[in-house]
Amino acid sequence: MADDKKEEIKINLNPEHVSILYTDTIFMSVNDDGVTFDICQKVGNSNQMQVVSRIGMSREHANKFVKKLAEILALTHGHSQTGSKN
Repeated sequence: MADDKKEEIKINLNPEHVSILYTDTIFMSVNDDGVTFDICQKVGNSNQMQVVSRIGMSREHANKFVKKLAEILALTHGHSQTGSKN
């Protein structure tokens, strides 16, 4: 997660190799050392879930993530996409 400093960050992304993984369920495990997210998709009309990704981070990083996500959601409420406008 980037610091709140006003430095420009460049992200290299090749869309042919990095796909967007849709989630409709996230399971979270927390202990004294950190947080693990199991990012899942529901399998058809069943009650089964397929884990599409797992993400782990420190508790400190998780707190920063939650704070930044709340800010972004509040700022973009009613907008269809985030990022700079042209």
